[in-house]
This record gives sequence, C-alpha cells and structure tokens, in this order.
Amino acid sequence: MILAEFFPLSQQLSYDYYDNVCPQAERTVRASISSNLAGDPTAAAALLRLAFHDCQVGGCDASIMLNSQGGITSEMVASKNFGIRRLNLIDNAKAAVDSQCGPGRVSCADIIAMAGRDAVVFAGGPDFRIPMGRLDSTFASNAAADSSLPPTTISVDNFLNLFGSMGMSTEESVAIMGGGHTLGVGHCVNIVNRLYPNAESTLSFVYATRLRVSCPSSDPRFIINATTVQNDFSSLQFDNQYFREATMGLGLFTIDAALASDARTSPIVARFSQNQNSFFNAFASAYAKLTSFNVLTGNRGEVRNNCRFVN
Repeated sequence: MILAEFFPLSQQLSYDYYDNVCPQAERTVRASISSNLAGDPTAAAALLRLAFHDCQVGGCDASIMLNSQGGITSEMVASKNFGIRRLNLIDNAKAAVDSQCGPGRVSCADIIAMAGRDAVVFAGGPDFRIPMGRLDSTFASNAAADSSLPPTTISVDNFLNLFGSMGMSTEESVAIMGGGHTLGVGHCVNIVNRLYPNAESTLSFVYATRLRVSCPSSDPRFIINATTVQNDFSSLQFDNQYFREATMGLGLFTIDAALASDARTSPIVARFSQNQNSFFNAFASAYAKLTSFNVLTGNRGEVRNNCRFVN
C-alpha cells in the first residue's frame, strides 16, 4: 500500500477521522464497492470519473449526488456530466456504512472519495490512504458543473494552471490526467472535432481511420452518449497503457496528444510510459490532493442522511 501522507493536511481532514465514530468505515465502503464491481468491471471507470467530476466542482462535497429540488438544479443535467453513472453504488455504500455505524457519521463526500480510490485498486492500480472528514454540501448547480469541469480540448497552459491551483506539481498533474483516462471509454462527442471535416495533423492516418470507424459522423443527430471509443487498449485496467499509447501518437483527446508533445510534460509522459510505479506514486499523491482541495469541514456543510437530498 502506498501511504499518500507526504503532503500537508489542511481544512481539518485527518487520516484517523473515523477511528472513534466509525472505525470500519473504509473497510465497509471498500467491501460494498468491490462486491458491486465484481459484477460490472466497467463501473470502476464510472466511479473514478464520478469522484473527479464531484471534486472539480466546488471541491469534494457530494454535490453531484443531489437531486433537483427547491433552488437546487442537479449537476447530473449539466452537459459535461453526460455519461456519469453508477451513483447507486455510492447509495449502496452509504446504506452499508450507516447500517453499521448509524446515520450522521460518514459523509457522502468521503464515500465518493473512497469509492474512486477503491475503484483504482480494484482495476489493478495502487492502494493508498487519503485523509477523511469532508462534509456534504447543501447546494448544487448544473451551471456550476458546466463552468468548472474542463473540456477535453483544454490547453496545456490552462491544464497546468487548473491542477496547479490544487497544489499539484507538473508531474502530479500529468499523473491525474493519465489516471482519469486510462480507465473506461471516451465519448465521440469529445473527439469529432479532431476528425471532421479533416483529421488533425497530429493524428496518423491509421489512427484517424480507426477512430472514424467508431465515430463515423460529426452530425449531432448521430452522436449519442452510447457512441464511444476505448480510452486505451486496456480500458478495464488501471495501468500505464495510456502513457505508452500517448508516446506513440495514440492519445485519444486533444489534451492527451498535447501532453505528449509539450516540452514541459512530454518527458513525464515518456517516463510514466516506461515506469508504471513512478506513475502510481505520482497518481496517489495527486488523487489525495484532488480529493482534499477546497472541501467543506467544521460548520460548513453536513453529513447527509440520504446522499440525494439535503437533511
């Protein structure tokens, strides 16, 4: 197990947060998540993406789980959240841990952060600790999600600034991107700009042809959420295949190709392609920072009884 305790903790998070109030919290969540992933290995990518999309909108606060009600408009209706799924696994884990320790103790925000980490472990990635103590938000906005979540066409400058604002080094920023893209699939709506009307010059003829087979049209009428292409050849495994393919000019998204060619990031992409342990260590540190940035603690937030509704 990698112990990601090598960065300063802030905002009252701690590694022993549940020692007294729910000592089996992490074990219970992992057991619940693992039992569900065993029946659907593709859900590992869904849970990791869920954690990323929660944490990049106002911090990890489970706002992505809230249903529309009152002044809340669910983040799930945001255009950038299309394809987000398996929120029910968070509900299942919440029910399991509340059954063991009682309600009002383990937040949905902490469960999402644990579930993303546990999905990585299930898919063959590193195991590591993250601090706990996040509280759940009492508000959500689809507009906030659409404005906060970065597009796949983000420039390297903006990419480094975004993750740098969360305390990540360039190495950690590259690792968090690789971790997010080594599992699962990409949606055609996010790559047709690279294929039509003409393929980008950074795409080889063979690769562009292969992508066009999976994404045969740029017409919005034919681009649906179910139209996808694998992120890399081992899309069910958390490994360094993403970086291997990026060094060969097979980066799926615009940012993937850019990271492999930019002078600031290409040496890191090359190193990660050759040294999986180096990638795993950087990802563990990056994930801990991502899930600890701008979180709610103290009297800012609550522990929801139901992840879908405020108390």
